[in-house]
Amino acid sequence: QVQLVESGGGLVQAGGSLRLSCAASGRNFNSKAMGWFRQAPGKERAFVAAISYSGGNTYYAESVKGRFSISRDNAKSTAYLQMNSLKLEDTAVYYCAARNDYTTSYLSNEYNYWGQGTQVTVSS
Repeated sequence: QVQLVESGGGLVQAGGSLRLSCAASGRNFNSKAMGWFRQAPGKERAFVAAISYSGGNTYYAESVKGRFSISRDNAKSTAYLQMNSLKLEDTAVYYCAARNDYTTSYLSNEYNYWGQGTQVTVSS
């Protein structure tokens, strides 16, 4: 089993930055790919970014490419999402997720473990 706890969300002005963290406990973090998803009010959960088990491969949604960066520190069992140039439409609850596989995926149903989410609100 893997437990995931997100942190780092909050209120930020448009154009600002935030870094989300996802701390994992349990076994074999360094053999699991990680992903970030988000859910805005009234919308379905959407893929944001993913990273392979080693950090060697990353994948981004088009809407965040060039602004967001996913990374991980396997020694700390933590994944990160650096969010720059934030826009109003980035407002959502952000979830991290882990999957029992080495490779990245943009499909939420391919992830086995989920955090509780952290709110990110971008204001004008």
